[in-house]
Amino acid sequence: MELVVSPINRTLNVKAGANLLDVLRQNDVPVSYSCMAGRCGTCRCKVLKGKVLEAGGHESQTPMVTGDRFVLACQTVLAEDCTIEIPEPDEVVVHPARIAKATVVAIEDLTHDVKRLLLQLPKPLSYSPGQYVQLQVGTGLVRPYSMAGVGADGTLEFHIRIVPDGRCTQHIAKNLQPGAALRVTGPLGTAYLRRNHAGPMICIAGSTGLAPILSIVRGALAHGMTNPIHVYFGVRAPRDLYGEEWLRELAAAHSNLKLHVVITTGNEHPGRRSGLVTEAVAADWADANGARAYVCGPPAMVEATTLLLQQRGVPRDHIYADAFYPTGT
Repeated sequence: MELVVSPINRTLNVKAGANLLDVLRQNDVPVSYSCMAGRCGTCRCKVLKGKVLEAGGHESQTPMVTGDRFVLACQTVLAEDCTIEIPEPDEVVVHPARIAKATVVAIEDLTHDVKRLLLQLPKPLSYSPGQYVQLQVGTGLVRPYSMAGVGADGTLEFHIRIVPDGRCTQHIAKNLQPGAALRVTGPLGTAYLRRNHAGPMICIAGSTGLAPILSIVRGALAHGMTNPIHVYFGVRAPRDLYGEEWLRELAAAHSNLKLHVVITTGNEHPGRRSGLVTEAVAADWADANGARAYVCGPPAMVEATTLLLQQRGVPRDHIYADAFYPTGT
């Protein structure tokens, strides 16, 4: 049977029952992947025609985005002739996930409920700006956290909001000390910097969603990208704001970076905007055609922002967001 790979227009002869990711890799098709276990979403692709099966044997028909049939290549079995679409062959990243032991270097307060955690690895972790790792901070305490830096020196930076009665974050706040050993698994995630894009970048962060957005901005500037970069950072109240000086220093040094700090309530600073971050984006972008967007923050904000950007002309495939839903622990 045949597998047609769009948009590179390659036709591959395959056997029924073959794993899709294995087929793509064996035939040197450019495809991103990381964990190879269905957790990270990096190998996501779209089924345009034909039937595929999940690794467990069920037909994959559940769309990740309404109207499309998305699957994870590592968890997909080919069952008949089909056509798939892989995303942006020129933007493939391959950072095989690994497990590493990290040492706590520092843990410090950023706001009344946000801490900055710095870890040191024995050797640098290869990842793309915007990706995340699974961080094990104690027995049974494993959570996803995005990096805020670019990781070239083996240092990992995380911004962690301390949740009342949350087992994991309370452990971080009360028990972690410099010198403690933690386990890091990754990198994971698809909301990474697309370096070949030359158009405007709209980067939208809510609360500790600033971490991956900061990583993306730092990575873009370090890579010498001259795209117009518009950063929108929204928080609920002035006491929730952090990292503004980092962003303003970057904006002062790079004329292509524009910063918009948005406070929902209680804003009295003339250099900041009032209201919701989505309102600021809507006011500035009547037409965002040609832009690409990176979004991270509370799920409701991410969903509302994604819908707004689509209405403003950004295709869904050019809006990058890894969904993190609270576990309640």
